[in-house]
Amino acid sequence: MRNCIVLWALACGLGLCTGAPAQATPTIVVLGDSLSAEYGLPRGSGWVALLEQRLTTEKIAANVVNASISGDTTSGGRSRLPALLQQQKPSVVVIELGGNDALRGLPLANTQANLAAMVQASQQAGAKVLLLGIQVPPNYGADYSYKFALSFSSVSTAAKVPLVPFLLAGIADGPDATAQFQADRIHPKAQAHPRILDNVWPALLPLLRLPPSSPLAPPAPLKRKAPVHSASVH
Repeated sequence: MRNCIVLWALACGLGLCTGAPAQATPTIVVLGDSLSAEYGLPRGSGWVALLEQRLTTEKIAANVVNASISGDTTSGGRSRLPALLQQQKPSVVVIELGGNDALRGLPLANTQANLAAMVQASQQAGAKVLLLGIQVPPNYGADYSYKFALSFSSVSTAAKVPLVPFLLAGIADGPDATAQFQADRIHPKAQAHPRILDNVWPALLPLLRLPPSSPLAPPAPLKRKAPVHSASVH
């Protein structure tokens, strides 16, 4: 009996007898296309890599898994997501897909359905979700541009998840837009990726600090207007 008491005291001294179990470091999965996969960029210079650095600077413990593939569509992301949820068990899923759907002329209804399915699957797995919107070039027409953007906002509103309306805000619609893009005029240069992270960070941060039951503010109503610059991706 005396030996048991000694062992118990030693364990407490080492911090091993706390009442609550130790919490695992949360995992953020980024499910995206070339805008998140560092297409044409030096490794470590894309916004997802910069996110890892900012988390360290802000002393926020989190693992970041970049599951982005250049050329991916919402359909591809939807098919890949179940395995990612099973393997990574993420606390947060960031969905950055849809640009290639527009580039390939895929039906808007399919894009919206795939986005909704990915959000639902992530939530059912216990993860919070951040949806990253994209806009199409003006040559797609004002009506298509509006309906494409509406696909993201509709899913966000229905599922009550936060939305970044335009991932490339301040880049594709800025005064020096051409200088911010690679030669293909589609993919941002490395110098633009800190701004991309700045667009994502305010919406992502609350998901890392709020408990799962905390309510989220609904996204702002979508205003009908044509985007200024191309945002189709590979």
